[in-house]
Amino acid sequence: MDMDMDTGTAPRALATEAVHAGRDDLARQGLHAPPIDLSTTYPSYDSRGEAARIDAFAATGTEPDGPPVYGRLGNPTVARFETALARLEGTEAAVAFASGMAALSAVLLVRASMGLRHVVAVRPLYGCSDHLLTAGLLGSEVTWTDPAGVADALRPGTGLVLVESPANPTLAEVDLRALAHACGSVPLLVDNTFATPVLQRPAEQGARLVLHSATKYLGGHGDVLAGVIACDEEFAGRLRQVRFATGGVLHPLAGYLLLRGLSTLPVRVRAASANAAELARRLAADPRVARVHYPRIGGAMVSFEVHGDPHEVIAGVRLITPAVSLGSVDTLIQHPASISHRIVDADDRRDAGVSDRLLRMSVGLEDVEDLWSDLDQALGRPLGGAGNCATSHSGLAAAHRR
Repeated sequence: MDMDMDTGTAPRALATEAVHAGRDDLARQGLHAPPIDLSTTYPSYDSRGEAARIDAFAATGTEPDGPPVYGRLGNPTVARFETALARLEGTEAAVAFASGMAALSAVLLVRASMGLRHVVAVRPLYGCSDHLLTAGLLGSEVTWTDPAGVADALRPGTGLVLVESPANPTLAEVDLRALAHACGSVPLLVDNTFATPVLQRPAEQGARLVLHSATKYLGGHGDVLAGVIACDEEFAGRLRQVRFATGGVLHPLAGYLLLRGLSTLPVRVRAASANAAELARRLAADPRVARVHYPRIGGAMVSFEVHGDPHEVIAGVRLITPAVSLGSVDTLIQHPASISHRIVDADDRRDAGVSDRLLRMSVGLEDVEDLWSDLDQALGRPLGGAGNCATSHSGLAAAHRR
C-alpha cells in the first residue's frame, strides 16, 4: 500500500525521504504523527467484494484495494514503513516480516515454490543465514563460492545468489555491479544491513532483492525485531503470499517504531560512522591489536583482531555493552566465534576470515573519547614483544580522507 504514489512530488534527497516517505498523506488527514492501527480484523458488509479481493491476492499477491481485510494480509502502519523503505532503497516495493530471518526464509520459499532450490552464496554471511542454508532447513541446496566463482557455480536449478556486503563480521566488500552481471537472470539478493541505504543502494547496482535485518540500523534503538525485503512489485507479490501463508507478519507497533527510526537514519549512520572511523584509526595504530577491518564505504561497524585474549576484552568493557546485535544508538561489542557465528562450522568460519581472536564492534553515538577510554582499559597492557598492527583493511585510509 503506497500512500505516496499520488503526491506528484519530484525526486527528493535521501535525508528528505527518510523524514517524509510514508507520511506524505498525513497533513491532508489533519495528522502530524503517523497513527498506529492495532486491529487484527476489519468490518466489511460487502462479502462479494471481499471474495473478489481475496481472489486477486491469491492470484498475484497484489495488496487489496480499499480498506484492510485481516492483519495477516496487511496492516496500514506496517505499509507506511514498507513505502518509506522502498523509497530509500529505490525499489518498487518492500515487504516487512517479523525478523530478518523470516524475510530471508520467505525469499527461499518463493524460489523453492518455483522448483529453484539451489542457492549460490558467498561467505561470510550472518551466522544464522549461513546455518539456514547449510542445514537445508527449507530444502535448499547451497554452493559456497567466492565472488569470482559465482558465474561458474550457477546451474539450471539455481534460484538465488546471496551475498552480504559489507559482510558480517569481517566487513569484506563485494563489487555488487560485477556480481549482478555474473548472476545473469538469477536474482541477486544483497544483505544491506550493515551499509543501509545511506551508504549503498544495491538495487542501483543490479541487485533484484535487498535484505535488511531491520532490527539493526533501520530501527536504530535496540527495541524492535523486524526484517524487510526491498524488491520489484512482482517479487513483492510472491513474498506477501508467503507471509500470509506462513504468518511471519510484522506487528504494527514494530512498524511504527521502524518508521520513526527511518526519520533519523541518515543522521545516525553518519554520526556513528565518524566515531567508527576514528576508533578504527586508533586501533590500527595500537600495539595490542593485530588487525583492523573497516569498510571502504565507511559505516559504523569495526572488526579487529587482538594479540591477547578477546574474551578478556569482552569482560573488561564498562561503557560499551558486551552484547550481540548491532545498529543501536549505543556501542556494542561481541566475539563472533562465540556468539553470532558459533553455529557455523569452525573450519568454515575460519576459512571465511572469522578468526578466534576477532571482535566485532557496532559503534554508537557516544563521545568518541569516552569510547576510546573504555576500549583502552579493556584491551589491557600490551603483550611483551607485540608490534604495531600488522595489517589493516584498505578502506581505513580512504575513510579518513572523507
